[in-house]
Amino acid sequence: MKYQKLKKALVLLADGTIFHGKAVGKEGTAFGEVCFNTGTTGYQEIFTDPSYFGQLMVTTNAHIGNYGVNKNEMESCSVKISGLICKNFSYDFSREDSDGSLEDFLNEHNTLAISDVDTRALVSYIRDNGSMNALITTQVDNIEVLKKKLANVPNMNGLELASKVSTKSPYFYGDENASIKIAALDLGIKTNILRNFAKRDAYIKVFPFDATYEDLKAWNPDGYFLSNGPGDPEPLISAQNVAKQIISDNNPLFGICLGHQVIALANGISTYKMHNGHRGINHPVKNLVTGKGEITSQNHGFAISREETEAHSDIEITHVHLNDHTVAGIKMKSKNCFSVQYHPEASPGPHDSSYLFDEFIENIKSTK
Repeated sequence: MKYQKLKKALVLLADGTIFHGKAVGKEGTAFGEVCFNTGTTGYQEIFTDPSYFGQLMVTTNAHIGNYGVNKNEMESCSVKISGLICKNFSYDFSREDSDGSLEDFLNEHNTLAISDVDTRALVSYIRDNGSMNALITTQVDNIEVLKKKLANVPNMNGLELASKVSTKSPYFYGDENASIKIAALDLGIKTNILRNFAKRDAYIKVFPFDATYEDLKAWNPDGYFLSNGPGDPEPLISAQNVAKQIISDNNPLFGICLGHQVIALANGISTYKMHNGHRGINHPVKNLVTGKGEITSQNHGFAISREETEAHSDIEITHVHLNDHTVAGIKMKSKNCFSVQYHPEASPGPHDSSYLFDEFIENIKSTK
């Protein structure tokens, strides 16, 4: 292991708080909303998850990079986080089937990372004060200028980001001879969602975030899916209209994360920005239909109103987050539609919730 002489770096929060660290490799400045993920593994999946677009990721695991990267663990074609903040960065890796180091991977994707930050103190501060805009930089002698730039970074509340990560044109995934066709609206879709559908004998056509219901319907799919993604769901008026029309025609509809929030909005249920959000692979959820508990993978900074959901005559709450009792899943009583706030495609992570893909497939088969 070679000796690394690292350049000074720091984290600057919107309220002026500073945490010091060292530059991992690339120099410069990166802006975004600072948030943390409690997963002990899966950093490559986190960094390439489109739902994290526009965010500075604090990893709570003490060591990042120790098992390198692998091309099969990409959730999209590129790194989506704005930057990485960690405690110990491993320049060397020991996993036999790795394709390379995390250092080279981040440099290849032009992603700024800083290490040697007191991440326990930083996460504790965020927990107390909430997620906020921040920057990471190696320009440690230019703080006052950077503060002014940071003040102009738009807040995540009200920010539409699906357009930044969605496909620009439709594409297909899976076996074209599969027995089921699913039209997926890409709000920031993860590759492992597509894998889960494909291995259940489904052929998927993925549409851009602003595709119309007519665009999706023209392919004559058997079911419809609204994906996860970044940003505030409220500005996604087009996606909400698509959901309303799918529901009106009573076609099978399944939503995950941002897609779940879009379905709620389509039913007149409002959403709100959470103090911190849920990000990690150990979140406890109770399935109110079966009475069983699930350990889930979650990644969201917005949630739907529980009060309005409980008051809705045609919506049933199916899942609840056991830490804060937020709504984790819903289904419509009169329509073939359900959604969850978490990620049943988790990998790595718990597979307790993979049955939701089976339920959607069964919903489709029951209408064919």
